[in-house]
Amino acid sequence: MSTTSTTGTTAVARAPEARAGSGHTRAYLLYVAGKLGGAAISLLAVLVTSFFLFRIIPGDPVKAMTHGTPTSAEQLATLRRQFGLDQPMWQQFTDYCAKALTGDLGTSYQFRAPVGELIAQKVPATLLLTGAAVVIYSAIGLWLGTRSAWRHGSLGDKVSTGVALTLWSVPSFWLGLLLIITFSVGIGPIPGLFPTGGMESGDETGFAYITDVAHHMVLPVVTLVAVGYAQTLLVMRSSLLDEMGSDYLTTARAKGLRDDTVRRRHAVPNALLPTVTMVFINLGHVAAGSILVETVFSWPGLGGLFYAALSVPDLPLVQGLFVVFAGAMIVMNLLADLLYPLLDPRVGR
Repeated sequence: MSTTSTTGTTAVARAPEARAGSGHTRAYLLYVAGKLGGAAISLLAVLVTSFFLFRIIPGDPVKAMTHGTPTSAEQLATLRRQFGLDQPMWQQFTDYCAKALTGDLGTSYQFRAPVGELIAQKVPATLLLTGAAVVIYSAIGLWLGTRSAWRHGSLGDKVSTGVALTLWSVPSFWLGLLLIITFSVGIGPIPGLFPTGGMESGDETGFAYITDVAHHMVLPVVTLVAVGYAQTLLVMRSSLLDEMGSDYLTTARAKGLRDDTVRRRHAVPNALLPTVTMVFINLGHVAAGSILVETVFSWPGLGGLFYAALSVPDLPLVQGLFVVFAGAMIVMNLLADLLYPLLDPRVGR
């Protein structure tokens, strides 16, 4: 009799816990569904924006492509018909959306090749450059931001914050040009140590090729890191300062925990949410690359391709790159939103 009573009591006690667990799961699934729906709507908005935004750019793509070449009016009309530019705007828009939803981003005017293939060719160079830079400056920003906040008001905090604010305000292309003048061309007693641009010398193989690419990466990566780490540092510092006066930190110290342990195990995890958003946005920039830095250093990535497309304007290529850039940001923000409830269970309830 007592065994039956105990079993029944245990089952009754576990019932609210099971209902609470299922409630949390249902809330999280609804949260995920809402975020996925928002991301899908954002992608559709990107498709619409990418079509109309670049059609307000002044210039005639056909005339730009035939610049310097004697071309008759009939030949211009043939080219416009070939690229579909003679169709009504609404028909161009519906054709663009229908193809884009199937993965067909069109054919480049100037390269006469599928936009998807051109983007795929440039993606590895961009991922290599901006991926390395994002990993480096995110790590540096998180570390320095944590130390600056934990010792706020100290000389180290003032110096690191001042340097970060200064570098954050520096245009990346200007800093890149300064580095080229100083360390590529050479100035005064400083000799030219690094290539002025490009990704490789073109005559290396094997391990020598790897070191050659790394040699070409130094200045553009330094440029991206110098400008990029400041934002992560300042966001992490501000977020951690907001947590500094919390009661749970006072309780942790009262229990006799070391200051480093309080910072590492309690303060930093609770201050990570804004910084996680920043890190995922930076990861979205990996796909977008850096148009200015890639152009200054003649890096053969998506940024340089976007600059070349704008100069025509090559509408299918510009539109395709815009969709890839914006899509990468949307996907990274979606992943950050889905990660939030795992870092803070209060999110999504």
